[in-house]
Amino acid sequence: MTNAIGVVVTEHIVAGRLAGPIGQQELAGEILRFPEDPNDSEALIGLPTNELYDLIANLIVELASASHDPILAIGVAVPGIVRHGIVEDSPNLAQIKGERMAEALTAVVARHGIHAPLHVLNDADAVAAGLAAKRGYLDKLTRVWTLGNGIGYGRWPISDGVWEGGHTVVSLDPKERFCGCGGVGHLEGIMGNRAMRLRFLDMEPEEVFAAAKAGDPRCRDFVELWHRALAAATATAIHLGGPGRFYYTGLNIRFLDKSLLRELLEPMVKMSPLQNYSIELLPEDARTAILGAAVAALRADSW
Repeated sequence: MTNAIGVVVTEHIVAGRLAGPIGQQELAGEILRFPEDPNDSEALIGLPTNELYDLIANLIVELASASHDPILAIGVAVPGIVRHGIVEDSPNLAQIKGERMAEALTAVVARHGIHAPLHVLNDADAVAAGLAAKRGYLDKLTRVWTLGNGIGYGRWPISDGVWEGGHTVVSLDPKERFCGCGGVGHLEGIMGNRAMRLRFLDMEPEEVFAAAKAGDPRCRDFVELWHRALAAATATAIHLGGPGRFYYTGLNIRFLDKSLLRELLEPMVKMSPLQNYSIELLPEDARTAILGAAVAALRADSW
């Protein structure tokens, strides 16, 4: 039997407990969330690190108390470059940049009497692990793009490297300076919510896509750029890592036109050995990332 906890920290915090026989684990009980309002996307911005750690620890404690079995592993997924338990950078959650997060959270959780191994990983990697676990692909390469405030690129099995696919350069235009990291021409600088709001100061992202459907030329051109940028980043991933299945999920999957994406992607991948790829759109589901964080923590010895 296994008993593990998964926590995902993005615009909000969600957490759940994984339980069951090895190979048949499922999320047990309720999913905990902070803040409770899912539309509040700014509650964590600027929150002091120690308060963030306390919030995460309180959720872990509440989940652990719901089971009589010991917790074997805890996985905490966050946005940014995460290696060896250290958050080397996190443009969308700036207060954790440079934090030895695994070490610090382990100490906070231990004060509550929980001494399970705690592992920190990238949030998009957690989504990839969750998808692989749900579909029985834990022994196969799984890649996923998460579309939201930032743009994440996750892969399972987790492999050493940076893998910040959201910062793939997809434009040589020096005016493309909307990425939160400050880089020029980045995918996230076109597709991310923050970037779209900076580009259209008088419109929200959903208004931009609605105006494009209504025929507004500026918005229509941008929507094609948005899809073309994602196609370019996916083509780059295919040329670097080979073909296979790509999943697309996250808050802004609502804007993604699969037919247009494929139409733009096909001319970018012309080598016949690389054309055996497929794309699949999935609704955003917090449970997938929670499951992946817990599964990855249980399998941490392999990554």
